[in-house]
Amino acid sequence: MKVFSKVFPYALTILFLVSCGNADDDVSFDFNDSELGKGKEPDDCLGFGENDLLLSIQEQFTTLPSKVSILFKVSDKQGNPISGLTADQFTIYEQGRNDDCFNTISSSESLARISPNSQIFSNNTLLVLDLSNSVLESSLEELKAASTSFINNVMPSPETESFKMAIYWFDGEDELHLLNELTPSATELTAAIEGITEDISTDPSTDLYGAVIKATDIAEDLIRENSQNAIIGAASVVIFTDGTDQASRFTEERALSAVNGANGNVSFFTIGLGSEIDTQILTDIGKTASVFANNKEELEATFNQISQRVSEQANSFYLFEYCTPKRDGSGDNNLVIQLTDGSLQGAVQTEFNADGFTGGCE
Repeated sequence: MKVFSKVFPYALTILFLVSCGNADDDVSFDFNDSELGKGKEPDDCLGFGENDLLLSIQEQFTTLPSKVSILFKVSDKQGNPISGLTADQFTIYEQGRNDDCFNTISSSESLARISPNSQIFSNNTLLVLDLSNSVLESSLEELKAASTSFINNVMPSPETESFKMAIYWFDGEDELHLLNELTPSATELTAAIEGITEDISTDPSTDLYGAVIKATDIAEDLIRENSQNAIIGAASVVIFTDGTDQASRFTEERALSAVNGANGNVSFFTIGLGSEIDTQILTDIGKTASVFANNKEELEATFNQISQRVSEQANSFYLFEYCTPKRDGSGDNNLVIQLTDGSLQGAVQTEFNADGFTGGCE
């Protein structure tokens, strides 16, 4: 039985690798991940000092008889997502109304654990491919191989309803074509990629700006749908092209307006191939990250750079749960969760209400 639920406004920032060409040493990061979400810095009485790791609270709720659940994202101060953490790396501190500072709560006695977050978190990726004439004639097989690697690296195994991908494609038509609907199945997605043939398109032009605008609308619809179902949603739009907009149906200004005005939970990434792309425009559209491959032989390795970051990011969200000894329903109790990962530490503070709490939590 859920006592209360605080579904916060949330912004999930997905970090990707930014590179030019395919050089490992040509990498920079552009991120804005310095916030603690709906949490705050821990009280000075704990003496933790400055955070090396950032725990950004996305949602929290309590469940009778005495369970506290916190969904948060973990990254380092450079914005790199931190995945693979275990419950024994977290320390719990609580402060009730009669406590001068915080008391440590035993992780073992409180049954602290990392739980599946599929019921409250949904991550969707839209892979949008340029299948205009230039791609189909000169780099289709390389694009299919790169897209297949991307899918296999990003989609979790075994599959889960929390992580889905859809594939779209565009040419010169005023339409964003659906190749495969949103699905958790990597097998289904790779089969769709394999089914692409050179005659899939009848319009040799490139409606890049239209594809950006339409993909943004789809991503925002997914965010709204998740929100209506009390689920935190993140969506990423990954656009591949080997050229510039030729159809001229929409302006660059309108495309950038769609990107910059989109819901904060939508991230944008562009992958450019060859010498005919406009790297500045693709960088502006791919405001989260842009990756450029010099030639088709570099394409799969470049897609793999992106996919690694997608996978790490997806696994940097944790649903941390424990059973609290607090029984005070007259006011809020302060809670601090501290993470230790090697020589690095980070902590975040929030509060919860223990109204109606009793023993017997599992």
